[in-house]
Formats: sequence, structure tokens, C-alpha cells
Amino acid sequence: MAISLSVVLLLAIILVVLIRGGSIKAGPAIVAALFGFFLASTGMAPSINRFLDSIADTINQISF
Repeated sequence: MAISLSVVLLLAIILVVLIRGGSIKAGPAIVAALFGFFLASTGMAPSINRFLDSIADTINQISF
């Protein structure tokens, strides 16, 4: 839960920066957010979550 909340916060911050910087307009940003929202309710959501969890585990195992 903490990882997914952190990712949501990070992506929200990136989205705000992109909108304010003019790299992306508000319309495409809303479409992208809605796409993610509806994608989360499809059958692909568990596979995407497993993929992101495996990436987070891999990053966590890397020791500097």
C-alpha cells in the first residue's frame, strides 16, 4: 500500500510539473488520467500490479 501511494504521489507531482511547464496540456493529461483509471478496472490490472511490484522488489534488492 505504501509503495502504490508513493507512486501515485510521484506521478501526480510529475503530471503537475508537465502541465505547468507546458510539456503537456490539460486535455491530454485528463485523458491519460482517465485511461489509467479505467485500465485499473480491467483484467490487466493484476498483471500490471505484479509487474510494478517486481520492479519495486528489484530496486529494493539493489544495494549500493
